[in-house]
Amino acid sequence: MKPVSGKTAFVNARLLDPASGLDDLGGVLAEGERIAAFGPEVVEGALPADAEIVDCRGLCLAPGLVDMRVHLCEPGAEHKETIASAGRAAVAGGVTAMACLPNTDPVIDNDAVVEFVARRARLAGLSKVYPYGAATKGTEGVEIAEIGLLAESGAVAFTDGTRAVGSAAVMNRLLSYAASFGLLIVQHPEEPTLAGGDMNAGETAGRLGLSGIPPAAEWIMLERDLRLVEATGARYHAAHISTAESVEIVRRAKAKGLSVTCDCAPPYYLLTEAAVGEFRTFAKLSPPLRKESDRAALIEGLKDGTIDCVASDHCPQDADSKRKTFHDAEFGGVGVQTLLAATLELSRKGGLGLLDALAKVTANPARVLGLPLGRLLVGGPADLVVFDPHRAWTVSADTLLSKSKNSPFDETEMTGIVARTVVDGRSVYIGAEAFV
Repeated sequence: MKPVSGKTAFVNARLLDPASGLDDLGGVLAEGERIAAFGPEVVEGALPADAEIVDCRGLCLAPGLVDMRVHLCEPGAEHKETIASAGRAAVAGGVTAMACLPNTDPVIDNDAVVEFVARRARLAGLSKVYPYGAATKGTEGVEIAEIGLLAESGAVAFTDGTRAVGSAAVMNRLLSYAASFGLLIVQHPEEPTLAGGDMNAGETAGRLGLSGIPPAAEWIMLERDLRLVEATGARYHAAHISTAESVEIVRRAKAKGLSVTCDCAPPYYLLTEAAVGEFRTFAKLSPPLRKESDRAALIEGLKDGTIDCVASDHCPQDADSKRKTFHDAEFGGVGVQTLLAATLELSRKGGLGLLDALAKVTANPARVLGLPLGRLLVGGPADLVVFDPHRAWTVSADTLLSKSKNSPFDETEMTGIVARTVVDGRSVYIGAEAFV
C-alpha cells in the first residue's frame, strides 16, 4: 500500500489508552504516519477540511497490539508460515507490531539475517516486525552471540527462543555481558534434562500413557536464572510462564527489586491439560498445558501485576507436523490472530478491568522491549485497532489467516472481533463485516 500523505480522522469511538488511563468517547486524527490529535475534541465539525473521516460507530479504538513472542518461520520453514502470512493474521487480530523469535534457518545471530527479516517485513507492509537476536550462536547454548552488534543492527532483545540456555555458566556470562550494555535477556524457562516428555506430568498423562514434563522443569530454571540476575544486575524476562510456583518465584524476585518481567500466553490462563482430551495434538504446546490450580494462579498473577504481558507464542505447524501420534507431533499453536479476543477474556471472566487487560498487550510489552509503541500519543505512530468487544466468532481453519491452522482454540467461540487495523496511518485490514 502507498503511504498516507494526508489526514485521516477516526471519529465516534470509545477511546481506550491503557498507558494514560483514557476511557472516553472521541476520536483520533492521523496525519501521515503520526497521531496529530486524539481525545473528545476530535469530532466531525471540528476537523481539517481535507481530512478523510472514518466513523467508528461507537466501537472501541485502542493502540495496536504489540505481540512480543511470535515464530515467523521465515527464513527456512516457509511451508509453515511466512512474514507475509503472519502479517495478514496479525492485522486481522489487531496486532500492529510483532517481536519475532530467532529460531529460523539460518538463525538470527548476525546482522545479515536481522536485515533480511526487516526488509521482508517492509515489503509485506502489514504488521511491523522487530527481530530478537539469538542469545547464543546458532541457539546452541554454547557460545554467546555477538549481542552488542545485533543490538546495533536492530535486535530488540536476546533469546534462544524455543530453547533454554541450559548451561548456568553460559547464562552467567550472557547476563553479565548484557548488563554492561543494558540489554534484555529473554529465557524459555525449561530445564532441558527434564523437558523430554509429551505433556504435563501427572494423573492425566498417566491415564493417557504419555510421558510427563514436570512443573519443576520450569521453576528450577527460573530459580537458577533469578539468582544469576541478582548477582549480575541484568535485565531478564521469563517467557510464557505456566505454573503457580513460577508466578510466586517472579513475585518474590520483583519484591527484591530485581529487574525481572514475564509474560503468559493465552492457552495457559484459558485452558488446562484437560484440553489434550484423547490425544488432541493441537493442545500439545511448549511449555505444556498445566492443571487448574496453575491456571488460576496465572490469572491472579495477571491481576496483581506479577505477570506483565500477554504474548501469543504464535508457533505455526503444518498439517503433517500435527497429524501424527501425540508423542510424534510437534509442539506449538498459532495465536497471533486470537490474541485480542483471548485478552478480552481477562476482562470478561478474569476479573481485570478492560484497560488493565489491554495494557498486557499494548503499553506493557512495548515498555519491556523499549519500543515507542502501544499508546495513544501526539507525535507517536498511528498504529490503531478498532474492535467490537461484544461480537462473537468461531476459531476455525476458515477464519484463521495463518498458513498453518494449529490453534489450541480450534472450534472455540471467542468474543471480540477486529473491524479495522491501522499501521502508520494506513488501514491495512478492514473486517469482512465492516463496522467502519
